[in-house]
Amino acid sequence: MHKELFRGARSARIALALAVVCAILAALATIAQMTLLSEIIAGVFLGHQTLQREAPLLLSLLGVAAVRALLLLLRTLAGSWAGTRVTVAMRERLMVHLVRLGPAYGAGERTGELVTTATEGVERLHAYVSGYLPQVVLSAVIPLLIAGYVLPLDWASALLLLVTGPIIPLLMILVGSYARDHVRRQWAELSHLGAHFLDAVQGLPTLVVFGRAPAEHARVVAVSRRFREATMKAIRLASLSGLVLEFMSAAAIALVAVTLGVRLLDGGITFSRAFLVLLLAPEFYRPLRELGAHYHAGMAGKAAAGRILEILHVPAASDSGSEPLQPTGGLALALSGVTYTYPGTARPAIDGVTLSLPAGTFTALVGPSGAGKSTLIALLLRFRDPQGGTISANGIPLTALSVDAWREQVALVPQRPYLFHGSVRENIRLARPTAGDDEVQRAAELAGASAFIAQLPRGYDTPVGERGARLSAGQVQRLAIARAFLKDAPLVILDEPTSSLDPESESLLGRSLGELRRGRTLLVIAHRRATIAAADRVAVLEGGRLVESGPTPGREPDVCDIDTAEQHTEPVPA
Repeated sequence: MHKELFRGARSARIALALAVVCAILAALATIAQMTLLSEIIAGVFLGHQTLQREAPLLLSLLGVAAVRALLLLLRTLAGSWAGTRVTVAMRERLMVHLVRLGPAYGAGERTGELVTTATEGVERLHAYVSGYLPQVVLSAVIPLLIAGYVLPLDWASALLLLVTGPIIPLLMILVGSYARDHVRRQWAELSHLGAHFLDAVQGLPTLVVFGRAPAEHARVVAVSRRFREATMKAIRLASLSGLVLEFMSAAAIALVAVTLGVRLLDGGITFSRAFLVLLLAPEFYRPLRELGAHYHAGMAGKAAAGRILEILHVPAASDSGSEPLQPTGGLALALSGVTYTYPGTARPAIDGVTLSLPAGTFTALVGPSGAGKSTLIALLLRFRDPQGGTISANGIPLTALSVDAWREQVALVPQRPYLFHGSVRENIRLARPTAGDDEVQRAAELAGASAFIAQLPRGYDTPVGERGARLSAGQVQRLAIARAFLKDAPLVILDEPTSSLDPESESLLGRSLGELRRGRTLLVIAHRRATIAAADRVAVLEGGRLVESGPTPGREPDVCDIDTAEQHTEPVPA
């Protein structure tokens, strides 16, 4: 797990090592500080030394204390730097991997839970790396260092320290093993709370319309109560662990003090040595107590890291290809025996599909809901890789191309487009960030969106709201089509682009498709007769199989009357 955490954050390893070294040097400074203090006190109370004669030792004590404080500051800064680097690198890895997994993975997960993992879960790694990991090393090194220093001074006290020391981590393990399950439960409840709350916020209009808002409020309260109870149990166990550790540390220090007092009265040890050992005894147990204090953060970090690594270990589409693709003469696709079955299902979603999409053609992909159309689109976009067969572009298998290089050649207009919180211009320019304002406006005109954009309060600079909340479904669809025009990719995939358009906008889109198909290969999931009639070729899917393919027939019932439903039951790539 630690190798995975520090992958991509080599500087964090160095910072963590620096934190450990600074802590060990601070422990050495503590030993020197206690030695000087014991000599000063022995000289004043037993040797009756004056302030002038003790001044060098006092100045040395002040200098050592300053050095110790500086080392502890450096340890804190180095540990915090290591934790920050790990969290930044891990969040970046997690987001990149989620992007590589694509919408196919997100369709089977709760968005709120993924958001909680990427935010709160990654942040929990900071305390784990900056506090817990260094303390694990220090709790083993510093006590041995102090025991080694005490051994030549008083072997009996050193032996007593070494005998009582392991009791503290043993108790911590016994209590911590019971608390670990509660910490994991707390993390699970937090993830469930985040997912449930996001679902409630996104579905608020539906809940209000159907009168389910009070019931949903009660469910959120119940989920919050479960999270509170899990959190309080974890805190109680962590507090109990701290109480046990503090009690055992105090008891061990008291045992050392009583033993030293008895031996001092019997003349078995000098005052200066006994006082020095007594000063070092709390420092011997301090790293062990601090390990107990960081143990709860360590368990929380491990629970979060387990979920993060679980996501990172989900295999994504292979991205080892490096073949160049030169679509200067157009882009032709060929599918040969393509098969894909979703995990946990027996029936293939795509079963042995063989289909060709010649360059510059307009193909309508039709079929009933559940026929496998969206799955086929996901394979073409490489959100998933075929389990059998091959997909080629200009004779080159898609697996021989890098994912990023291939997607540069594809523009997608999903049935339910996603608009980000920002202006109209920013949402259109998402397709090509370097595009100028003239190009953005031209793309909007081709998509039939310029008229309604001109009526917006601030035109192209009007904020669209989250998910395009301030726009109608048809307006959102036309902005998505404008993205496709702006990207100017040789392959354009549209998923029922007219589903949310009024007749006038549909007519505008029909003219726009005539412009869009020039020099490009179009694949459109179509249900409406007008869209099918405009296509050059028609491919019919049914039950995951290609049952018919060829030039567009003239109003044949088996093509035009396949399915007029405008909603898919399959997840549509966003």
